[in-house]
Amino acid sequence: MEDKQRHLVVIGNGMAGMACLDAILRRKPNFKVTVLSEEPYYNYNRILLSAVLSGEKSIEDIYVNTKEWYEKNNITLCLGIKAVDIDSREKLIFTTSGSSVAYDVLLLATGSNPFIPPIEGINNKGVFTFRNMADTENILEASKIAKKAVVIGGGLLGLEAARGLLNQGLKVTVVHLLDQLMELQLDEVGGQFLKREIEKMGITVLLNKNTSQIMGNGEVQGIMFKDGSIVETDMVVVACGIRPSVELAKKAGLQVNRGIIVNDYMETSDPNIF
Repeated sequence: MEDKQRHLVVIGNGMAGMACLDAILRRKPNFKVTVLSEEPYYNYNRILLSAVLSGEKSIEDIYVNTKEWYEKNNITLCLGIKAVDIDSREKLIFTTSGSSVAYDVLLLATGSNPFIPPIEGINNKGVFTFRNMADTENILEASKIAKKAVVIGGGLLGLEAARGLLNQGLKVTVVHLLDQLMELQLDEVGGQFLKREIEKMGITVLLNKNTSQIMGNGEVQGIMFKDGSIVETDMVVVACGIRPSVELAKKAGLQVNRGIIVNDYMETSDPNIF
């Protein structure tokens, strides 16, 4: 007698979740598969968002899995459907559409959210994060009328955003809290070399700058630092790192620390949730 088909639900349609699902499917399990995707796009390469921002690629160019891949593998893909709650006792997922999805096995691939520092004026129009395709499209739209942009954060993501904005014809300034760009990846000499190369491209780099306020009455007009100095700008991109997305895990009653706690098999504290 055949095993009863179980329902595997994946929350998250990003690179990690779909790479994991691809590995699962190769083992030909007796699973019915549903993927819940908050974004309205097929799985894309998030690393290449900077190429979309710079105008080198389109969204279609960076798809990892196309519509045909989901169809070929009999995956029910729910685009633009965000999971908002999990009842782990009843094995139910509740979504923004008002519907619920029952699961036997649940895979959480919810990734991270951008860290938004508590800066006065952070909610002004013209302030963006740079984490997903919607962010990229919003920045591109704003770039059509903006002349100047400030990127807060001198890590890899911030520098990629700065290069993309430069390609869109904006005058770009990168401001960084510490005394060196990409301090997690580079030593002092490497940081100095990188700063010179970034400045050769035409990007202004300001180090040891602690942003205290994003100026403007509803719309961005500039940023002020704690030392009192000001940089005028039409747009601000915040690239100050990421934090694990753990809200759903907490609602499901899973053990959570800074991230979701798992064992060596990526099992959570609930044996049916990975």
